[in-house]
Amino acid sequence: MQRPRFELPEALVMEILSMLPVKSLTRFNCVCKYWCSSFQTPHFISNNYHNNLENNNLNLLLSRCDGNTFQRYFSQLSNEKYQNYIVKQNIHLPFFEDDSPYVYGACHGLLCLLDPLKDKAAIWNPSTREFKILPPSSIQRPPYFSPFEETYLTLDDVSFNDAAFGFDSKTDDYKFIRFVTLTFVNSEEEYAHPHFIYQVELYSLRSNSWKEIPYPDYNPKGKTLGNNYVDGICYWKTETGAYLDFRGLILSFDMRNEKFSVLPIPEFVGSFPEYYVDLLVFNGSLGAIVYPLQRIDTSFDLWVTSEGVWTKQFNIKSIPGVVHPLGFGKNGDLFLRDANDEVLVFDASTQELKELEINTYLDHHRFAISLHTYLESLVHINGIQEVEKYVIRQPTRNASNEY
Repeated sequence: MQRPRFELPEALVMEILSMLPVKSLTRFNCVCKYWCSSFQTPHFISNNYHNNLENNNLNLLLSRCDGNTFQRYFSQLSNEKYQNYIVKQNIHLPFFEDDSPYVYGACHGLLCLLDPLKDKAAIWNPSTREFKILPPSSIQRPPYFSPFEETYLTLDDVSFNDAAFGFDSKTDDYKFIRFVTLTFVNSEEEYAHPHFIYQVELYSLRSNSWKEIPYPDYNPKGKTLGNNYVDGICYWKTETGAYLDFRGLILSFDMRNEKFSVLPIPEFVGSFPEYYVDLLVFNGSLGAIVYPLQRIDTSFDLWVTSEGVWTKQFNIKSIPGVVHPLGFGKNGDLFLRDANDEVLVFDASTQELKELEINTYLDHHRFAISLHTYLESLVHINGIQEVEKYVIRQPTRNASNEY
């Protein structure tokens, strides 16, 4: 006797599929045209992303520098604690050959890569393996007249030292902002004194173009741990005053109205001369890890702000030998770098500190290791699929066939 055939409603099928990993959905593109087109709709992309967000399906990338080639690359870590965060694959970026790109984001699963010394940048979706090279800036570099030397100076260098990547919900557009430093010198002098002019450039993915916006009253200072974007706003640490009258501030930029603002860092969070204050994103909110400048054993306070109110989330008591935090992974695990430049993970719930088997002793510039997290996403960026000219993935011996 033939069993009756039951067919699920198409809307329910799409709801179930939206819970699957991006790799599975990529495979299912060839099942039928309807599925393929449905996976590209904003509704499906949003559902899939928010399912990953609700399940906290973080992917971990460790930015490192190869000890032989001195090239920047990423180690993708297992996101499961029971696997001890082993390296699953290494990802090299030939597009940035001879350069060390900075990483900004993630925003909706997208990362932005920036060469700080050249006009070279790219947006990358590591889940769909789509890679988009940004066009060079067309913004004019203004001349500089030195009244003291009574001559126009020569533009000697252009650098890009601080940036952020985020989403403008008002125009449904991804934007990338970067701070530009122009260095001018008198080319006729043997030991020329440099003069600086500053600009801010804003890239729009929708228009695939750059524009200049007014420079703020404050310069970004210091690095951010991983991401510096939360709900349409980007953040950088800045400062004002001299040493004895030193105040920490937060410079912010709203992607929607394209305006800068300045926020105070409360004194109880930590005074800059005595403490490191590293900004980061924690559970979808702006946070700061605070730890003493002078220390043998380091303790950490995590502060998080909501609607302008700072609240201490927890304190991690003295951890011997730890030099610097790298950021948070799943379930509040704190990644750290110790005095030997090895990577550790601290479980706040059990107070357990564990060294990861990542072999950083082979790295160059081990102190420059950084941690970046992202959620899987189907967001399309009008780029091309990864090719070895730009991105090379190398599974490790520990890797399964999931890659």
